[in-house]
Amino acid sequence: MDFILLLMIAAAFVLLCIFFYYVPFLLWISAKVSGVSISLIQLFLMRIRKVPPGVITRAMIEAHKAGLKTLTRDELEAHYLAGGHVERVVHALVSASKANIDLSFQMATAIDLAGRDVFEAVQMSVNPKVIDTPPVAAVAKDGIQLIAKARVTVRANIKQLVGGAGEETILARVGEGIVSSIGSSESHKSVLENPDSISKLVLRKGLDAGTAFEILSIDIADIDIGKNIGAVLQMDQAQADKNIAQAKAEERRAMAVATEQEMKAKAQEARAKVIEAEAEVPKAMAEAFRNGNLGIMDYYRMKNIEADTSMRDAISKPTKPAEK
Repeated sequence: MDFILLLMIAAAFVLLCIFFYYVPFLLWISAKVSGVSISLIQLFLMRIRKVPPGVITRAMIEAHKAGLKTLTRDELEAHYLAGGHVERVVHALVSASKANIDLSFQMATAIDLAGRDVFEAVQMSVNPKVIDTPPVAAVAKDGIQLIAKARVTVRANIKQLVGGAGEETILARVGEGIVSSIGSSESHKSVLENPDSISKLVLRKGLDAGTAFEILSIDIADIDIGKNIGAVLQMDQAQADKNIAQAKAEERRAMAVATEQEMKAKAQEARAKVIEAEAEVPKAMAEAFRNGNLGIMDYYRMKNIEADTSMRDAISKPTKPAEK
């Protein structure tokens, strides 16, 4: 009997837990006490529809206490089933209402479903956010590189949060504006003396167009002097000209060597022909002796002329000094 009684008590406890899970009676009482009209049947049906009654009920209580009478249970359930953050949307609507910001439920849910934090956006509309840009390097017209860091104060533009560009676009546009401003300066000294000229020029470009933010101010936090890019480019150009000149000189030297080798080859060929012709002289003389065209006196006279020529060549050549 005791076992059966314990079993019945356990079964009753389990049934009671199941009943209060599907019929959140305490949550219904909390809603009634807060002045929110919602029935137990609707809370039960939320469980069936896989919608947490606690999330919807607490959101309705918060909206009712904040004076947002237009929010309905069906709208909140539909937003939850669409994958939205109900609590975040309600927090944003309450904050916007207190700050006199025009934000409708449709706009808030659209921003939330777009993947943006609508509550953070409302807070940024009230309290602007400061974004620090990474170091931006630019070169003035005198060839000196400047490295600038800026602080961009932005405020969320509620109407542009859906489809508007994010912080990365703001940083990219500000960096482009800084580069353009420094690049148009005649001297880096003028930029260092008047850094707010960069801010004024960048602000006039309307860099927040098409973004989810409104740029309130751009302040140059720091400017450092980098390399002398003009001098580096001139050195690189001089080195390149030097390499080109050396290449051309090497080309001319190679051509001269080739020409010299060609001339030597021609000279050797000419000497070979001379030697070959000289080798034919004795044969011709012998043939002349046999045919009677050359006499012995003619031969001696030719030898005398050769000896005289050799002597004249020896006399004309300079003598080397005697070695000590």
